[in-house]
Amino acid sequence: MRRLGAGIPAVLAAAAMALGAAGCGGDDEAEAQQPAGTATAASAAAPDKLRVAVTDLQGLEELQREFGAFAAELEAATGAEIELFPVSDRTAAAAALAGEQVDLVFTGPAEYVVLRSRAGVKPVVAIKRADYRSCIYVPADSEVRELGDLRGKKVGMSDVGSTSGHLGPSQLLVEAGVNPLEELEVITAGDAVHEALDRGDVDAVGVGCHDRDEYIAGREDEYRTIVEGPSLPPDIVVAAEHVSDETVQAVHDGFQENWDALLAALLEGKDYTKYEGATLVTVDDGDYDVVRDMYRAIGVEDTDEFVGD
Repeated sequence: MRRLGAGIPAVLAAAAMALGAAGCGGDDEAEAQQPAGTATAASAAAPDKLRVAVTDLQGLEELQREFGAFAAELEAATGAEIELFPVSDRTAAAAALAGEQVDLVFTGPAEYVVLRSRAGVKPVVAIKRADYRSCIYVPADSEVRELGDLRGKKVGMSDVGSTSGHLGPSQLLVEAGVNPLEELEVITAGDAVHEALDRGDVDAVGVGCHDRDEYIAGREDEYRTIVEGPSLPPDIVVAAEHVSDETVQAVHDGFQENWDALLAALLEGKDYTKYEGATLVTVDDGDYDVVRDMYRAIGVEDTDEFVGD
């Protein structure tokens, strides 16, 4: 195996393959049909090296720890050396893409919309999580029975710009006729948002359903869910504008033909149990218009100007 820069490039490359060719529409699943770990003629079209970044991991050490196994599988699938490129956030990722410092980025729906606006990225493959939705929940004894009851109250959410933990819950409020910018107070508290509810600092919490489930496991009777939203758009692997269509196709094919092995390696990261049961799907830019609506729900009309966590 070639030297892995940080494991992250591998992840991005793999994700790109999963998404499928840019410009493919719909939510059709593209599951691998060939034996895991088997490189094919398609991978021979890949370049000698692919520089990959992941927007939700910071620092080379964390990249290697979370994506080392995945990087190894990605190298086997594509035949390309994977060089991991750490980025601090979506803004840094956009700059690296525009400056041709990275080739592929593995990112979430909210980040994709920003990267598309700032750097003109191309979808490669998408990874659809089994239960990727936003939820708003309260203590079991809360007087809140529906979203309208949250007017004038405090709602805790995770990180600014998080798809499932900020944008999604805000959109759920808007759809219920509640303006999250004017009719209640949103407090973003990161991973401490659940404890904020237990302390009484907020009246409700809006987060990803997966995060809710992890936190209340074994204590489900102590909480009550007000609403569970629809499935959110999948995470995505994108390519920079300078990456050729042939390379995009090679990465896409590598993901499809080796998805079982790539997914198993991805799940070795301790923070990536959220991908359990994930599938590959094809997407195009229009599939993320719903995320643009979510940005509007938090008052952001121009994502090119958005600066999140």
